[in-house]
Parts: sequence; structure tokens; C-alpha cells
Amino acid sequence: MKKQPLLLAFFLLGHIIQQAQNTSLNSAEILQGLKKLNTVGSVLYVAAHPDDENTRLLAYLANEKKLRTGYLSLTRGDGGQNLIGKEQGEPLGLIRTQELLAARRVDGAEQFFTRANDFGFSKNPEETFTFWNKDSILADVVLTIRRFKPEVIICRFPTTGEGGHGHHTASAILALEAFDAAADPKRFPEQLKYVQVWQAKRIFWNTFNFGTTNTTAPDQLKIDAGLFNPLIGKGYGEIAAESRSNHKSQGFGTAKQRGSTIEYFKLLKGDSAKTDLFEGINTSWTKFKGLEKIQKLIDDCIKKYNPQSPGNSVSDLVSIYKQLQSLDDNNPNVNYWKQQKLKETESLLLACSGLWIEATAADHIGISGQDVAITAQIVNRNKTNVKLNSISYLQSDTTTALSLKANELYTFKRKEKLSSSLPFSNPYWLNQKHDIGLYTVTNHAFIGKPENESATKVTFDISIQDLNLKIERPLVYKSTDPVKGEIYRPFEILPPATINIPEKVFVFTDASARNIALTVKANAANTNGKVELKGSPGWNITIKNPEFKLANKGDEAIIEATITADKGAKDGKLEASVMVNNTAYNKSIKRIEYDHIPYQFILSDAEAGLVNIDLKKAGTTIGYVPGAGDDVPAALKQVGYNVTVLTDELLLNENLSKYNAIVSGVRAYNTNDRLQVHYTKLMDYVKNGGNLIVQYNTNNRIGPVIAKIGPYPFTISRDRVTNEKAEVKFNNEKHSVLNFPNIITPKDFEGWIQERGIYFATEIDKQYDTIFTMSDPNEKASDGSLIIGKYGKGNFVYTGLVFFRELPAGIPGAYRLFVNLLSLPQNQNTER
Repeated sequence: MKKQPLLLAFFLLGHIIQQAQNTSLNSAEILQGLKKLNTVGSVLYVAAHPDDENTRLLAYLANEKKLRTGYLSLTRGDGGQNLIGKEQGEPLGLIRTQELLAARRVDGAEQFFTRANDFGFSKNPEETFTFWNKDSILADVVLTIRRFKPEVIICRFPTTGEGGHGHHTASAILALEAFDAAADPKRFPEQLKYVQVWQAKRIFWNTFNFGTTNTTAPDQLKIDAGLFNPLIGKGYGEIAAESRSNHKSQGFGTAKQRGSTIEYFKLLKGDSAKTDLFEGINTSWTKFKGLEKIQKLIDDCIKKYNPQSPGNSVSDLVSIYKQLQSLDDNNPNVNYWKQQKLKETESLLLACSGLWIEATAADHIGISGQDVAITAQIVNRNKTNVKLNSISYLQSDTTTALSLKANELYTFKRKEKLSSSLPFSNPYWLNQKHDIGLYTVTNHAFIGKPENESATKVTFDISIQDLNLKIERPLVYKSTDPVKGEIYRPFEILPPATINIPEKVFVFTDASARNIALTVKANAANTNGKVELKGSPGWNITIKNPEFKLANKGDEAIIEATITADKGAKDGKLEASVMVNNTAYNKSIKRIEYDHIPYQFILSDAEAGLVNIDLKKAGTTIGYVPGAGDDVPAALKQVGYNVTVLTDELLLNENLSKYNAIVSGVRAYNTNDRLQVHYTKLMDYVKNGGNLIVQYNTNNRIGPVIAKIGPYPFTISRDRVTNEKAEVKFNNEKHSVLNFPNIITPKDFEGWIQERGIYFATEIDKQYDTIFTMSDPNEKASDGSLIIGKYGKGNFVYTGLVFFRELPAGIPGAYRLFVNLLSLPQNQNTER
């Protein structure tokens, strides 16, 4: 596992311990943490998505002001685009969740979510709330406020729409309503079994100057968030860039800024403030009557702190910990800070003592009810008086009563049986099927958490001097990569076997049999069983040999099956399961591996859609230029096309005339600067009779188009139609793209998902035909979703229609229209 620069990792111990075994702090970070012990104030930042947050402000608040700082992102970003891979929807949301957590480990804030699902771009909050169920998401925002108890709340966006995205505006509307609702015992009273009402002092809008939209004003509250922190050795603009650059799937690598940077704030509600966000708010221990002694203990510890010998501070930290333990549990506000500061002090004690504690498994996969080999290790790297009293494993305890010698590594090996009731590991918000706008989370305690807590922990009972502590460590797997070095990954509880279906949707265009290959993978040795498949009425499924015998963990069996559709079969579903030891398991697994986030995976029901499409084709050979990542090539192969991925070498050296059509993947011109080199060859291909179909590109900071794309000019705009049910008007019903080889009608736009299209063409040269006109409700219509220009004998196409979403989802009309684009006839009149 990569060791991140730890700014204030200590105050995130409860979360970070899930990510890593140890949070080793250097002397400067320990001093920063000691100073933070004397700050008892919190601030909550609220916005809609991963990457909406102001990372410079978060870093400033967490590290300069030393406040407990949180970011509430209403969604996990499932509906965005992906610049680093093919993941869309839930897998992308999982990536972006981990990118947010990586960002928080850099800037020092904490991360929270609601159950809202990012269903895609929305132009106004009214549309957003039709999907989200406003009351449900408001309840989640209120719950976060009641748990986190922020004195100050800050919105990234206003309620008046300048944020551009409907989700953005909705986040401000919800935050403003929650400001009052969190303090009202009549609002969401069911929460009061777990939390108390809370009234924040004030709520601000962090105004901005984005592009042509400047919402800052001289009379707004101002803060210089560009300060330099000598303990960290960086300014908050530098930390902000490191934090923001973790949003790699969104292409948000950011240059470091240095020097003064003013942040502006407009008060939305609450007590007036002119010079500081926390004006008039006491954030020291003196805010609580009789707790001045803690303040003095901490001040004395800071004065005596020696960065050359942090172990000298252990005695003072033990005294501080005991004083915190003695605080009144009956006062909910005192108890809140008691629990928070106990965590921070514990982390500082471990750091000053030089303690390193770890629990690893011999393998990264475990099966409930089966054995797991555990290695527990502890080392006291300073000369602190530390005793290891006992270790509590998964099902048993062992007494050690060891006085730990300085810098000696103690290793304990144990074989434990995993509980047979352990649930499978999986992101908690994906355990159940959900609707388009809201995740289903039945366990109230999980709502708001960024990720699962480890279900398998080892507890080390230790004494530092005369203070007893119980230190939990999640069970993890550790290995060594010859290139990357030491790598950690979570310990996974999986079924004995998983079964993966190769496609999310199988598309049939005739009665021909389709051969499919399912993959059964053993997660335990000696896994024997049988595959069972079930299809909807009208779909016939036969398995060549359903039985499998897998001797070793990790072995795979390929199970071949055949599917045929009855004439007129309605769309249906294929369900798969494996029978192992008389128990059926129906889970597939999708693994997600990128260097910048921990290993991730999703367990889901092993099923796939079965779709019967009336589809005619002309031509079979397609060239595909990869872009940022999409599944269009696989979708085309399903309906009988031979698809060749056109690498740079092939584009340079191959005769392109062999292809009936060439398609560029989404954002290809944003991500592949070599396409400008191939412009002339691609235009010659079109001129000589080929069809070039360019799927959407963006024209913004993430990847401006620097290459010419088409034979005639047009501009890529930010115009889009987000309503997937928006009416589509045909500009010329006689155009060949609407008639050959499939006749396109309004019915072909039924059932589309998420949106109609994005990044439409504007300023369109008259040589292009505009095929459709469409708009979202109450907006100006756009004719740039699909443009076709004849050039020589061939045709150039630019389209913002979201085929990259619709084809993998098996949308019949999208297939029929896309096939027509591939099949555009050659031009007899070559004057254009």
C-alpha cells in the first residue's frame, strides 16, 4: 500500500485504520496533532459530487484552523464519465468513492455521503428531486448534521442555480433546509433514538469565480486560504492540488498554487459574521464549564514537546487521555468531543510510543465457516513502557502478558475459524437492488458512511505505562510486488465459488443459437459443484456440461451453454447459480484495480438481460479507434460485426478501405493526440467511400480538442438533453440514416437510459445535415445531436447521442440507429 503524506491522519483513526494498518506520524505531524487536541469545533462542507469540494478550503480548515472538517457529497458520482477506464454506473461510483477517500487522506477532512444516486446530468433541482425523493435525501443530510455537530455549514453552490447542474442547486437547497430541520425534534424524530437535535450557528455559500460566472463580491466575508504551513512544509494551494489530483477518473489533475488566495463567503442563514467563519464561536475547551484543566494539560504537553524525542510526551498524553476518560458521558455535547479527542489522543500515544501493530491473513480471500491463518505483529520502536496483555482474534483470546522490549518485533501466528454467519464482503450500498435515484440501505447505522467497516478484526490489549488501551486492527492481506513493493489489500469474505456471465445483456437479431461461456471461479480449494441456468419464458438454454471440479483456490472452469430465442420472444433475463455442497450461490464478481485506489470489487447477482431486436445490417467489418473507454465494440460484436481495434500502428500502416465504417470511441480526440496526425488519412478514407462515425468529445479543460475532426467546421458545445424521454423530432424523414437498412421511427427512442445526448455540435457548417431536433422541457431546441456530412463518396458523422450507454444496455432503437450510421450508403454525387 502506498503511504500517503499524513497531515491530520490521527483524527481520522477510526476511518483510516480500515485503509492501512498503521498511521505512522513524523514529529511535525505529531506536533500538529497536539495543537489540534485543543480545538473543539467542527465545520461541514456540502456539495453534490466527488470533485465538487473546495480542497484548498478543506485543507485550510482542517490544518490551519485545526477544526474537525467534513465533506458531505450527496452522491458517489455514478453518473459521470470515466477518463481512465470502461467502468460506468455503480463501478464508477465505487472508484470515485475511493478517489474521494484518497483526497481526504491528503487534505485532512473526513468524508460522508447520502443515499442519493447520481443518475446523470440534471438541469434543475425540480428534475433532480423527481429522482431523488427529496425527503429521503434531506433526512440523510439532517442525520449527518446531527452526528457531526458542525458549528458552521458551508455550501459549495447556491440555491439560485449559478452552479449550473441541478444536483448542485439541490445540494444547497437541502443543506439550507437541513440547517433548520436538524434542530427540530419534530423533523425525522426516528433519528433521535441514535442522535440528538443540533443547531449549527450559521450556514454560508462559498461563492466562486468559475469561467464567466463570478459570484464573489467585495462586501462578502473573506479568508486567505493560501497560507503556508511550516509544519507540513506546504501551502494549502499545494495540498489542495495533491488532494484534487486524486480525482483521476474525471481528469482532474491540478497544478499546485502558491501564495495568497482569497475565498469568499455569503451568509445564508444564522448569526451574522463579518471577519471569520467562526466569529463569536468558542472552539477551545473553555466553552465547557470546568474543563479548563484539559486545556492546560494540552498546552503544557505542547510546550514540553521535543521533536527529537516524541516518546518524552507519552506521560503527558497518558494524563490527557485519563482526564478525557473522566468527562461526563451524560452531557451529549461534552461526550461528543470526549469520544473524538480520545481517538486523537490514542493515535498520538501510539505515534509517540513508536508502536507498530498489524494483523494479516495468509490469503486475501476467506470463506465463512472455514479456517484462516492469521499473523499478528507488534513492535515497540521507542523505549516506552508498553505491555501486551492479550490478543483477541476472531473467535478466541490469548493471554500474553509481555513487556515489549525496545525495537523487537513480536510475531504471533494463529489459525482461526471464520464465523459461519459472516456476510459476504461488498459495498454496503450495493447489497440490494435500488431504483434510479436512491440506494437501498436498510441498516440505519451505515447511512452516511463512505465505506464498510472491516467485519474481521484483531484486538490488541496493551498498556502504555498504567493506561490500558484496546487497539483494533482490521485483518488485511499483505504481499510484495517486485515493482510496487509492499502492497496491502482488504481481506474478503466470498462465497465458495462465483459465476460470471460474459455480457450484461445478450442481444439476439434472429433465431440462431448463441454459444456463451460462463466462468466459475473457486474461492476455496476442492470446490466441486454444478452450474444451473434459468431463462425467461421464450428463451431456451442448454448446458453442455454443468458439473465442475476445481482442486485449487483460484482455479477456473469454463462452462459452455447455448441460448436460443423462440420467434417473437419477449425481452427477458438469464440467471446463473452454482450448487456447492447442496447450497446455491448466485454471485458474480467484478474486480476494479487501479494504482491510485485500494483494490475494489462488487458482488452482484449473476444475471444478464436477454433482448430480441429486429435488426438489419449492411456490411460487417468495422474499425474502432479507442477513446477514454467504452463497451461499444463488444456491443457491435454481439450483433455480428467483425471489429478491429485500430491502434496507432494500424492507423499509420493499414489500408483503411477494408472497413465498411470506422468508429472513434468516446473522447478519443480528447485522449489521443495522435489523431491529429491521422486526420488526412481518415479524411481520405471518407472521401474514397468510407463512413467515419465520431462519438462525443468534450471541448473543455479536461481535454480540449486540438485536432481537426471533420471535413467541414463545427464546434463542440456543452449542449445536452438530459431527459431520456425527451421528444425527438426528425428534421428530414427521407434521409438515408432514418431508412436504411432499418426504418427509424419515434418508437426507436423509447426505453433510453439516463439521457439522450451530451456535448452536441453547434456552429454547424451548412455542408452537414442535422438529423434530429430535441430539447429538455422549457429549453431551446438543439439540432446538434447528430450531424452527417457527405465528403467525396463517403460520410462523416459526429454524434453526441449516448450510444456508449444505450448499446451495452441493449436498447433496441439505439442499435438500429447506430447500425444505420455504420451502413450509410456511398454518395454518387461527389461534388461535396
